[in-house]
Amino acid sequence: MAPIVRLGLTGGIGSGKSTVARSLAELGAAIVDTDAIARDLTAVGGLAMPSIAATFGQKFITSAGALDRERMRALAFTDATARKRLESIIHPLVGLEAQRQASSAAGEGRACVVFDIPLLVESSVWRQKLDHVLVVDCTPEIQISRVMARSNLTRDAIEKIISSQVGRERRLCAADTVICNIDLSLTELAGEVRQISHRFGLSFK
Repeated sequence: MAPIVRLGLTGGIGSGKSTVARSLAELGAAIVDTDAIARDLTAVGGLAMPSIAATFGQKFITSAGALDRERMRALAFTDATARKRLESIIHPLVGLEAQRQASSAAGEGRACVVFDIPLLVESSVWRQKLDHVLVVDCTPEIQISRVMARSNLTRDAIEKIISSQVGRERRLCAADTVICNIDLSLTELAGEVRQISHRFGLSFK
Protein backbone atom coordinates (compact mmCIF):
# COMPACT_ATOMS: atom_id res chain seq x y z
CA MET A 1 0.00 0.00 0.00
CA ALA A 2 1.33 3.45 -0.95
CA PRO A 3 1.96 5.84 1.95
CA ILE A 4 -0.73 8.44 2.58
CA VAL A 5 -0.05 11.84 1.00
CA ARG A 6 -0.23 14.72 3.48
CA LEU A 7 -1.35 17.69 1.38
CA GLY A 8 -1.40 21.22 2.71
CA LEU A 9 -4.08 23.40 1.10
CA THR A 10 -4.00 27.16 1.51
CA GLY A 11 -5.06 30.42 -0.11
CA GLY A 12 -6.22 33.88 0.86
CA ILE A 13 -9.78 34.71 1.80
CA GLY A 14 -12.03 34.51 -1.27
CA SER A 15 -9.48 32.53 -3.29
CA GLY A 16 -11.69 29.46 -3.73
CA LYS A 17 -9.78 27.26 -1.30
CA SER A 18 -12.92 25.80 0.26
CA THR A 19 -14.27 24.88 -3.17
CA VAL A 20 -11.02 23.10 -3.98
CA ALA A 21 -11.24 21.22 -0.67
CA ARG A 22 -14.72 20.00 -1.56
CA SER A 23 -13.49 18.81 -4.96
CA LEU A 24 -10.64 16.91 -3.32
CA ALA A 25 -13.10 15.32 -0.90
CA GLU A 26 -15.24 14.18 -3.82
CA LEU A 27 -12.15 12.45 -5.20
CA GLY A 28 -11.70 10.52 -1.96
CA ALA A 29 -9.39 12.71 0.09
CA ALA A 30 -9.96 13.14 3.81
CA ILE A 31 -10.26 16.83 4.76
CA VAL A 32 -8.84 18.18 8.01
CA ASP A 33 -10.31 21.68 8.30
CA THR A 34 -8.18 23.58 10.81
CA ASP A 35 -10.58 26.55 10.83
CA ALA A 36 -13.46 24.24 11.77
CA ILE A 37 -11.35 22.71 14.53
CA ALA A 38 -10.50 26.18 15.85
CA ARG A 39 -14.19 27.14 15.85
CA ASP A 40 -15.02 24.05 17.88
CA LEU A 41 -12.24 24.85 20.35
CA THR A 42 -13.62 28.36 20.88
CA ALA A 43 -17.31 27.44 20.95
CA VAL A 44 -19.33 26.94 24.12
CA GLY A 45 -17.54 24.26 26.12
CA GLY A 46 -14.52 24.34 23.78
CA LEU A 47 -11.21 23.14 25.17
CA ALA A 48 -9.55 26.51 24.53
CA MET A 49 -12.11 28.60 26.41
CA PRO A 50 -10.69 28.37 29.97
CA SER A 51 -7.26 29.55 28.80
CA ILE A 52 -8.77 32.30 26.65
CA ALA A 53 -10.81 33.59 29.58
CA ALA A 54 -7.76 33.52 31.84
CA THR A 55 -5.60 35.33 29.29
CA PHE A 56 -7.98 37.96 27.92
CA GLY A 57 -10.70 38.26 30.56
CA GLN A 58 -14.42 37.64 30.60
CA LYS A 59 -15.19 40.60 28.34
CA PHE A 60 -13.96 38.49 25.43
CA ILE A 61 -16.42 35.71 26.29
CA THR A 62 -20.05 35.84 25.16
CA SER A 63 -22.89 35.37 27.62
CA ALA A 64 -23.25 31.82 26.31
CA GLY A 65 -19.61 31.04 27.02
CA ALA A 66 -18.04 31.15 23.54
CA LEU A 67 -15.29 33.37 22.20
CA ASP A 68 -16.57 36.83 21.24
CA ARG A 69 -15.09 36.80 17.77
CA GLU A 70 -15.96 40.37 16.83
CA ARG A 71 -14.39 41.80 19.98
CA MET A 72 -11.31 39.62 19.58
CA ARG A 73 -10.97 40.55 15.89
CA ALA A 74 -11.12 44.24 16.80
CA LEU A 75 -8.44 43.76 19.45
CA ALA A 76 -6.18 41.83 17.07
CA PHE A 77 -6.28 44.69 14.55
CA THR A 78 -5.09 47.19 17.18
CA ASP A 79 -2.83 45.01 19.34
CA ALA A 80 -0.22 43.00 17.47
CA THR A 81 0.47 40.80 20.49
CA ALA A 82 -3.18 39.79 20.97
CA ARG A 83 -3.27 37.57 17.92
CA LYS A 84 -0.04 35.84 18.94
CA ARG A 85 -1.36 35.23 22.45
CA LEU A 86 -4.58 33.76 21.07
CA GLU A 87 -2.69 31.59 18.59
CA SER A 88 -0.41 30.28 21.35
CA ILE A 89 -3.52 28.92 23.05
CA ILE A 90 -5.40 27.61 20.02
CA HIS A 91 -2.72 26.33 17.65
CA PRO A 92 -1.33 23.51 19.82
CA LEU A 93 -4.86 22.21 20.40
CA VAL A 94 -5.62 22.45 16.67
CA GLY A 95 -2.46 20.48 15.94
CA LEU A 96 -3.47 17.68 18.29
CA GLU A 97 -6.96 17.35 16.83
CA ALA A 98 -5.64 17.59 13.26
CA GLN A 99 -3.25 14.74 13.96
CA ARG A 100 -6.04 12.67 15.47
CA GLN A 101 -8.18 13.17 12.36
CA ALA A 102 -5.24 12.39 10.06
CA SER A 103 -4.51 9.17 11.94
CA SER A 104 -8.15 8.19 11.60
CA ALA A 105 -8.02 8.84 7.84
CA ALA A 106 -4.89 6.69 7.53
CA GLY A 107 -6.66 3.93 9.41
CA GLU A 108 -9.48 4.11 6.88
CA GLY A 109 -7.00 3.53 4.08
CA ARG A 110 -7.33 7.00 2.52
CA ALA A 111 -4.74 7.83 -0.13
CA CYS A 112 -4.61 11.51 0.78
CA VAL A 113 -5.35 13.67 3.78
CA VAL A 114 -5.81 17.37 3.02
CA PHE A 115 -4.92 19.83 5.75
CA ASP A 116 -6.97 22.94 4.95
CA ILE A 117 -4.84 25.65 6.60
CA PRO A 118 -5.53 29.33 5.86
CA LEU A 119 -2.35 30.43 7.65
CA LEU A 120 -0.10 27.60 6.46
CA VAL A 121 2.64 29.87 5.16
CA GLU A 122 2.65 31.95 8.34
CA SER A 123 3.06 28.83 10.48
CA SER A 124 6.48 27.75 11.68
CA VAL A 125 5.42 24.13 12.19
CA TRP A 126 3.04 22.99 9.45
CA ARG A 127 5.33 22.87 6.42
CA GLN A 128 7.59 20.21 7.86
CA LYS A 129 4.57 17.98 8.48
CA LEU A 130 3.42 18.04 4.85
CA ASP A 131 4.43 16.24 1.67
CA HIS A 132 3.03 18.82 -0.74
CA VAL A 133 1.59 22.35 -0.61
CA LEU A 134 -1.24 23.38 -2.92
CA VAL A 135 -2.00 27.10 -3.15
CA VAL A 136 -5.22 28.49 -4.63
CA ASP A 137 -4.35 31.90 -6.02
CA CYS A 138 -6.17 34.98 -7.30
CA THR A 139 -5.74 38.74 -7.21
CA PRO A 140 -6.66 40.83 -4.15
CA GLU A 141 -9.38 42.65 -6.11
CA ILE A 142 -11.05 39.36 -6.97
CA GLN A 143 -10.77 38.30 -3.33
CA ILE A 144 -12.57 41.46 -2.28
CA SER A 145 -15.34 41.15 -4.85
CA ARG A 146 -16.02 37.50 -3.98
CA VAL A 147 -16.14 38.07 -0.23
CA MET A 148 -18.36 41.16 -0.59
CA ALA A 149 -20.76 39.12 -2.73
CA ARG A 150 -21.11 36.36 -0.13
CA SER A 151 -20.98 38.30 3.15
CA ASN A 152 -21.91 41.53 4.87
CA LEU A 153 -18.29 42.59 5.28
CA THR A 154 -17.30 46.00 3.95
CA ARG A 155 -14.43 46.55 1.54
CA ASP A 156 -12.42 48.11 4.36
CA ALA A 157 -12.97 45.09 6.63
CA ILE A 158 -11.97 42.67 3.88
CA GLU A 159 -8.87 44.67 3.03
CA LYS A 160 -7.86 44.51 6.71
CA ILE A 161 -8.26 40.73 6.68
CA ILE A 162 -6.17 40.43 3.51
CA SER A 163 -3.46 42.69 4.93
CA SER A 164 -3.34 40.57 8.09
CA GLN A 165 -2.56 37.48 6.01
CA VAL A 166 0.74 36.69 4.34
CA GLY A 167 1.26 38.42 1.00
CA ARG A 168 0.37 36.78 -2.28
CA GLU A 169 3.97 36.51 -3.51
CA ARG A 170 5.17 34.81 -0.33
CA ARG A 171 2.30 32.34 -0.51
CA LEU A 172 3.15 31.49 -4.12
CA CYS A 173 6.81 30.97 -3.23
CA ALA A 174 5.75 28.35 -0.66
CA ALA A 175 3.70 26.37 -3.19
CA ASP A 176 4.56 23.07 -4.80
CA THR A 177 1.46 23.37 -6.99
CA VAL A 178 -0.67 26.43 -7.78
CA ILE A 179 -4.24 26.63 -9.05
CA CYS A 180 -4.84 30.04 -10.60
CA ASN A 181 -8.48 30.77 -9.84
CA ILE A 182 -8.91 34.16 -11.46
CA ASP A 183 -11.54 33.61 -14.12
CA LEU A 184 -12.58 29.99 -13.62
CA SER A 185 -16.18 28.87 -13.21
CA LEU A 186 -16.93 26.40 -10.42
CA THR A 187 -17.05 23.61 -13.00
CA GLU A 188 -13.71 24.66 -14.47
CA LEU A 189 -12.16 24.90 -11.00
CA ALA A 190 -13.30 21.35 -10.21
CA GLY A 191 -11.78 20.26 -13.52
CA GLU A 192 -8.45 21.80 -12.57
CA VAL A 193 -8.49 19.82 -9.34
CA ARG A 194 -9.20 16.58 -11.18
CA GLN A 195 -6.36 17.21 -13.62
CA ILE A 196 -3.76 17.43 -10.84
CA SER A 197 -5.30 14.91 -8.43
CA HIS A 198 -2.83 12.16 -9.40
CA ARG A 199 -0.07 14.18 -7.75
CA PHE A 200 -1.77 13.56 -4.41
CA GLY A 201 -2.42 9.86 -4.79
CA LEU A 202 -5.97 10.41 -6.01
CA SER A 203 -7.61 9.37 -9.26
CA PHE A 204 -10.87 10.04 -11.05
CA LYS A 205 -12.84 8.20 -13.69
